[in-house]
Amino acid sequence: MKLSPNTAPVEPVNLLIRFHNQVGAAVDVTGTTAYMGSRWRCHGCGDDDGLHGIISTRRNANDHAGFCRAAYHRL
Repeated sequence: MKLSPNTAPVEPVNLLIRFHNQVGAAVDVTGTTAYMGSRWRCHGCGDDDGLHGIISTRRNANDHAGFCRAAYHRL
């Protein structure tokens, strides 16, 4: 999927939370709130995390968004 320079990615159907990193790229938490049913993915740098519980997934995604400076578009 190709994004225009100033467009946020489309929200996935199973999106639970969307954070934004230091430059505005989305860090999406997707999945379910069930045990070990959620994961996060950064649309800036492409980093992601495996399946975890929603509490630790939320914390890890928020921590990542706090330090990541990767843009979601090509400069």
